[in-house]
Amino acid sequence: MARFRKEGGKKTPKINTASLPDIIFMLLFFFMVTTVMRETTLFVRTSLPSATEIQQLERRSLVSFIYIGPPLQSQVFGTEPRIQLYDAFASVDDIASFIESERQATAEAERPLMTTSLKVDRGTRMGIVTDVKQELRMVNALRVNYSTTRGEVAGIR
Repeated sequence: MARFRKEGGKKTPKINTASLPDIIFMLLFFFMVTTVMRETTLFVRTSLPSATEIQQLERRSLVSFIYIGPPLQSQVFGTEPRIQLYDAFASVDDIASFIESERQATAEAERPLMTTSLKVDRGTRMGIVTDVKQELRMVNALRVNYSTTRGEVAGIR
């Protein structure tokens, strides 16, 4: 019996790459539109204290940040520590409406998991922080976190 062979064998067809740049630019545009670079413009200095035993928050979407520290523009706003909510200075009385708006923006099933993170400058006195914590208790925002940086605490080895 004779064997029949095909001349040239099997060749894989070439892939058409004409639309590849279009796909790349479409993906690039999608990620540029959906990525959030920075949520808040800081108007207060927050040189965070260091700590040795820290944990990272798992769900940042459920964290509301309150910034406390001296204003960056001390000539205009003075040197006393101020509270910043979103992109504006606020008073202790504004915290209740801030927490309520954060709760309304969150799904009802996830509301018990919401955390309020205090980013407080290391040179800030505890008086304003205590006032903020008292106001958080009044609106039943009991999951409070202090933001820190990883490092060695002075005096503890």
